[in-house]
Amino acid sequence: MARRVAVCVFCGARDGADPRFLALARLAGDRLARAGATIVYGGGRVGMMGALADAALAAGGQVIGVIPGVLLDREAGHKGLARLEVVADMQVRKQRMIELSDAFLTLPGGLGTLDELFEVLTLRQLGEHQLPILAVNDQGFFDTLAACLQEFVDHGLVGQRDVAALELFSSLDAALVRLGLSG
Repeated sequence: MARRVAVCVFCGARDGADPRFLALARLAGDRLARAGATIVYGGGRVGMMGALADAALAAGGQVIGVIPGVLLDREAGHKGLARLEVVADMQVRKQRMIELSDAFLTLPGGLGTLDELFEVLTLRQLGEHQLPILAVNDQGFFDTLAACLQEFVDHGLVGQRDVAALELFSSLDAALVRLGLSG
């Protein structure tokens, strides 16, 4: 039996001010699960993370959470997952999520989401992996980040190829097509 593709989803531990954020997280969970992907994520049951996991589980998906012990209570570690790994700290969390994944999908989120995204971008820049790094640029959410990254390139602080490793998609459907998970 072939192994399922594992997609690591980075997204917020908060709901966000706009209801579309939770809706996008639910849609991502549902679509990934229905496409047969295993979801790897931060292990919480609150905010967008919880919406993602709950939707995937409702669609019969396999979800693996990785959460540091210090966040177990704050992000209320999700008890309904196929597997919830409790790790020592945030650095180990990111390392473990990367080890478990075949691709990375970023949804709107806060500082933790950006930290995870930049970790995989930096590791790709260093040649540690060649896995796809995608972001759903729903209604232009990541436009400012893309402009900032281009500014770094323009100032000669980062290469265009390294910035281009972050693939922005205007819709979840387009990102899933890129991952070969549409249908």
